Amino acid sequence: MKIAVPDLISNSYFPAVAAVELGCLSDEGINASVELLFPVDATYRALAAGEVDVVAGSAHSALAAFPAWEGVTLLAAQAQGMYWFLVMRADLAVQRGDVGAVRGHRIGAAPWVDLGLQQLLVDAGIELSEVDIGPVPGAAGAGTNFGLTAARALESGQIDGFWANGMAAEVAVRAGTGNVVLDVRRGDGPEGCFDYTFASLAATEGYVASDPARAQALVRALRRAQAALAEDPERATAVGERVFPPDQAALIAELVRRDVPFYDAEIPERAITGMARFARARGLLDGEAAYEQVVAMDIDRS
Repeated sequence: MKIAVPDLISNSYFPAVAAVELGCLSDEGINASVELLFPVDATYRALAAGEVDVVAGSAHSALAAFPAWEGVTLLAAQAQGMYWFLVMRADLAVQRGDVGAVRGHRIGAAPWVDLGLQQLLVDAGIELSEVDIGPVPGAAGAGTNFGLTAARALESGQIDGFWANGMAAEVAVRAGTGNVVLDVRRGDGPEGCFDYTFASLAATEGYVASDPARAQALVRALRRAQAALAEDPERATAVGERVFPPDQAALIAELVRRDVPFYDAEIPERAITGMARFARARGLLDGEAAYEQVVAMDIDRS
């Protein structure tokens, strides 16, 4: 089983990485590997082409390769809620929650990830013409770890802020170069933004239909990885030491500890309703998206 992630040196998709590295998938008789493929729309195009078996990425981004959710299905949530942070240069002295501070500034964001920030600003009453949201310098190519690249670009003054994962935010804060302005999962941002998207596991409908037991085993492995990390977040360090550079390996256990309250493989109907609203607002989807159209219905995620 080949699992594609759009950002590897990150806490965002760590439950999927941990399911491989902690042996949860091998215990299910599945030989799995993780492949970094940036940006996230490239992971879903690879899924559609049969080049990877599973995508561990942002749920809404499946629409990049599967219009109207045709041919793809969400197996489970790696964690609940939209999981990116808005970080601004520390010298700007932006207060926590002051989303309007983005006006007149250059904010770096990855493709498809940037849509979350765009809609958040719209819902907060900010005109998108008032802010420059664009790529991060140097963030290009399949092997890009976007979060770290964004943190380095902030430090060098190439951008005024970024919209990226918790690892990027932690690196910037610890370096004294950035301050967290928005952390959506912990209550920041306009109403409804928590449910724009979430970190999911996705596969093609054909892949699931060809071996439903394998899909169920994948979800069981994910749940065991979530439970193992929740029981002892320090387990993340051993995984990080195998996968991350040393500096980021030293941070991952603390980031996992913070994320544990959101570790739940279930996909609530509220999440799909909120994501469909977001997708319509950003022009990714026409009409409604029925829960059973988006989510694999024969998978036990409890």
